[in-house]
Formats: sequence, structure tokens, C-alpha cells
Amino acid sequence: MSNTEKIPYKIYLDEKEMPKQWYNVRADMKNKPAPLLNPGTHQPMGFEDLRPVFCDELIKQELDNDTPYFDIPEEILGFYKMYRPSPLVRAYCLEKKLGTPAKIYYKFEGNNTSGSHKLNSAIAQAYYAKKQGLKGVTTETGAGQWGTALSMACAYLGLDCKVYMVKCSYEQKPFRREVMRTYGASVTPSPSMETQVGRKILAEHPGTTGSLGCAISEAVEVATTNEGYRYVLGSVLNQVLLHQSVIGLESKIAMDKYGVKPDTIIGCAGGGSNLGGLISPFMGEKLRGEADYQIIAVEPASCPSFTRGKFAYDFCDTGMVCPLAKMYTLGSGFIPSANHAGGLRYHGMSTVLSQLYDDGLMEARSVEQTKVFEAAEMFARVEGILPAPESSHAIRVAIDEALKCKETGEEKTILFGLTGTGYFDMYAYAAFNDGTMSDYIPTDEDLEKGFAGLPKMD
Repeated sequence: MSNTEKIPYKIYLDEKEMPKQWYNVRADMKNKPAPLLNPGTHQPMGFEDLRPVFCDELIKQELDNDTPYFDIPEEILGFYKMYRPSPLVRAYCLEKKLGTPAKIYYKFEGNNTSGSHKLNSAIAQAYYAKKQGLKGVTTETGAGQWGTALSMACAYLGLDCKVYMVKCSYEQKPFRREVMRTYGASVTPSPSMETQVGRKILAEHPGTTGSLGCAISEAVEVATTNEGYRYVLGSVLNQVLLHQSVIGLESKIAMDKYGVKPDTIIGCAGGGSNLGGLISPFMGEKLRGEADYQIIAVEPASCPSFTRGKFAYDFCDTGMVCPLAKMYTLGSGFIPSANHAGGLRYHGMSTVLSQLYDDGLMEARSVEQTKVFEAAEMFARVEGILPAPESSHAIRVAIDEALKCKETGEEKTILFGLTGTGYFDMYAYAAFNDGTMSDYIPTDEDLEKGFAGLPKMD
């Protein structure tokens, strides 16, 4: 019997096998991601330019395109050991349900109190803020996973945590909000009347349900106008993809242990944290010419930055106070439909992933939310985990790929990221079960409104 035939349902690494370093995929990229630009001068931003907004050590990680590995501090490794290594699961029951010859694996990141992969970077960013002697941090959150993770990390380290939560999610997910408050965070629906930029957005868009771009603007304003605070972000940034590389590193160690090589790697994509973390060591091999993989980013049809966006410099926030980033974007003024149930609401995509996509090293697909929840329901019934709506985008395409194998007889190995659980997303599940969930796909005219706000570059 071969190694692959002996694979258990769940592969747990020994504590000693845990990665001790984060992997920086930028070090192996021939075409580096474009630098952040000052929104006023359009000049590249360096360490001193970013200091008013971000923690010092995180800026160094953000700007470093050449160092392949960063040691994970012992304090962070100690925290990781509370919930890592996370299991790599062979989806035998899903394979049987689909009747596919494909072998399906998923990396499950929901086995911690925050319920998602976001804790991997939250504890790192909170640690560096604490080490710098700061009082607290500010942030935004969409569906609530990042805000939950950051509030948990800040409680552990004794930091104040101010969270600006996209208004429609704040109203749809009261229990996620209460978990944040239980961990000591203040949670404000965004846009709010608490900030200058929030008041401006409300004046221009009365009754708006908000967006991550709005919430980022508010969080940055509060961080830069309150001494002892810095802003932290749960996705998009280079530093976040660096911290999330533990997902991919653990996945690869576990698969190598049993002699398994994935043919296709699938992750949901909103800003890029989960996808970037999952694919990082595999993409590194691809960039170095050591192996090849089909890598698929899956995004919602209602917020299709990869599949219908433009690769251009854009503001990272609606208030246009943050640096400009070159990314696949729908325009900083784009606000997803309020009926969009999951996260993945950001108007742009990680500069790293945007460059890799533009270079043809990965592909992207968009899916309607009713199809996403059909996949979530099937997965929950056969695999016993209620998946987060975000994760279910990856499940949808993993199922689609497995069904293609059923048609062709190809014995492909599929790996996807199960980013977290959906137990705080029951409003969305209720809409699906009641038959009231609809699919909103923006028209070309809708998208043109966002593109019209792209900054004019020299």
C-alpha cells in the first residue's frame, strides 16, 4: 500500500514540525509588486513616510521584497501553539458524495476562538505594537473575522482595540460584534459620525451600508489623530501575506510527509490574506521552476476585482487618505451591494497577488452567492463543518473541479483553504434557506462609476 493510500482523515503535524519562519514570496518574484505611493506626490513611500500609520517592525516587513524568510518571534510561536498546527483534512466524504476520482484536501483554519485564519496575523501585528510600547491599535472589519481575531490578540497582550465595522455587517452579525466586545474592543458601525471622514461619506452618501474602504478611512484617521495608536490591517498588505504563510507552509509539510502533491490549489480572495498565505510556498516553487501548480483565486461575482477590475494605482480607502497601491481594483468608491452576504468586500486586491495574476501565474473565477451557499450546504452535510461564506467560494470551485474530474476520469489532487466557520453568519444561511437570497452582479455601468474615481497618474 502506498503512502497516499494510508492518509488519515486529518493530518496533524507534531509541534516540532511547525514552521519557525514566515516565507516571503516576494523574494522569489521576478516582477516585484509595485511600491506604495504618496497620494499627493505620487512618489514611492519609505519607512519614515509610513511611520505615522503603521508599527515600525511591520513597515520593515512591508517594504522588504528580498528577504525570503523571517524568524517568527518565540512569543508569537507560543501563542500559535494554542491552536496550531491546524489540521489538513482529506475530504473523503465529499469525494464519495461527488463520485469523483479526484482527491480533495482542505486546510482548516477555523479551529480557534476567533473562528478563522485571521488570528495568524492579528497576534503578530498586536505583538509588534506592544513591543513598540503603543497604547492600542485601530482597524476595520467587514464580515467580522478580522475584528474578532484582533480583539482576541489585543486582549491577550493588554492593548486597546478600536474596530470600525462595515455597517451592513454590524447590523447582520450582532453576535460577532459581541464577541469583539467581550474581548474588550470598541466596535463602531462605519461610516460613523465619530470621524471627519465618516461624516463626509455620510453627507455624500446618505443611508449608505458602508464598505471596507469607508471603514479603513475611519480607522486610519483615528490612529493618526490619537497619540500612542497605530493602524493595523487584516488583509491586502505584504506583511499580512507574510504572516499568513504559516497556512501554506504547514499544508506543504503535511502533504510532503505523505508524498502528496496538489495539482490544483484553490482559495477565496477578497483582499488576499488567506489565498496569499495558502499558496505562498507552492507559488515559490513555481517561481523558482521547481514545480508547477494550477492556482485559482475565487471571488464573489458582486465584488469582482480580479475578473472585472483594472490593474492600476488606486486609493486603498474610500476617504482617499491612504497610500496608493497598484492592484486589481474596482475603484475606491465602489460599494458592494448590501445583499452580498459574505466578506470578500474589498474593492481591491493584494499588490503581490495582483502582480502574480497579471504575470499569468494564477487564474481567477467569480461565483454567484446562491451557488456558493449551495456548495456550503453540501459541504456542511457531508463533512460536518458549517463553513464561512468566504471559505465557501473556494468550496464551490473545488466541487466544480472535482466534478470535471468525474467527467474526464482524471485523478487530480485538489487542495483548498477552509478559512473558518460560519456560525456567526446565520443571517446569510437563513436567507439562503428561506429562498430570499439573490445574486447581484454589477453592470459595466456600475463598475465604470468606480473606475472614474481612479487617480490620474503622471
